[in-house]
Amino acid sequence: MTTGVTAPGVVRVHVPGRSVRHDLRAIKIVLHREMLRFLNDRTRMVSTLVQPALWLFVLGTGLGTLVSRGPAEGVDFRTFIYPGVIAMTVVTTAMFSAGSIVWDREFGFLREMLVAPVGRASIVIGKCLGGGIVATVQGVIILALAGLVHVPYSPTLILTLLGEMFLASVTITAFGVSIAARMKNMQSFFGIMQMAIMPMIFLSGAMFPLAGLPGWLAFLTKINPLTYAVDPMRHAVFGHLSVSPAAMEALNPGVHWFGWRVSTGVELALVALMGLALLGLAIAQFRRTD
Repeated sequence: MTTGVTAPGVVRVHVPGRSVRHDLRAIKIVLHREMLRFLNDRTRMVSTLVQPALWLFVLGTGLGTLVSRGPAEGVDFRTFIYPGVIAMTVVTTAMFSAGSIVWDREFGFLREMLVAPVGRASIVIGKCLGGGIVATVQGVIILALAGLVHVPYSPTLILTLLGEMFLASVTITAFGVSIAARMKNMQSFFGIMQMAIMPMIFLSGAMFPLAGLPGWLAFLTKINPLTYAVDPMRHAVFGHLSVSPAAMEALNPGVHWFGWRVSTGVELALVALMGLALLGLAIAQFRRTD
């Protein structure tokens, strides 16, 4: 007599389908994780502020004794480089936020996100928004130092700089994510980051005026995307200062295309368009990530 053995019942696993609600929740979770990672990393918070503080107070004070002559006399050089230091702070922080994708890949967390029933675009958007908010929060600390370099604490100025900082930081985070999506280790990412970010900062007019440059250097500043993020910040700062017309022309000449000064609105629109293009590139790169 053969005794029949009943196979145990098969448990059906239900995987929820993708929906807009799930994608929005994924964006929120990734953004929240970026904020928690930033708040729990005190060393990162302090270290990313050391270099901007050195540029602002050490280099700015030292060079100020040499360059505050002629039309710029009477204007503290630290006041001039203040918008550039803000840009440097948010750019560096945004790139570090983007680089955390490489850490997630090395420790396996990225694979868990990729197999979740949500669109990969939502992961990238959450990452870019989180990086933008983190970089903006870091930039707020530099904003708090405005009075030390003779920049007024005007509510209008602060709100303007906050908006411009957030736009620039989201754009740079998208740029970093598009690079980090294909990187396998942090050494490679940081090498590319230094190769890309440092020339962008130095060629943005963050540390020197855009007026009277040699032709080749003026051309490089005009094709540098970061120039169109730094110039609106400087325009906002100088719009709240009492300086002579000669000093304004020397230190805040703006960006010119064929004799036409590019307006602040056009510059911010260019940064926003670059941000959208880089976000699309980052999503495309992420979809090809294994």
